[in-house]
Amino acid sequence: MNNTKLAYFEKEDVLHLAISDEPESGSIELSPNITAELNDKGELIGIEILNASVFIRDSILESVQARMLRFANVQPA
Repeated sequence: MNNTKLAYFEKEDVLHLAISDEPESGSIELSPNITAELNDKGELIGIEILNASVFIRDSILESVQARMLRFANVQPA
């Protein structure tokens, strides 16, 4: 996977992660704004995220909130 490339298209708010230079021959919508791109063998070659800024913000907030809840539930010794 030496060919990994990450590109962000600010105007469209699209994040594209390419893990291969192979041509795309198909795709699967994983969720409303996330698409997995596949080669002709059905192998993952890329991921496209629409509304990327919102997706990343929400993902980070969820992760931080979950960690904070774990810390809040820890009782001092």
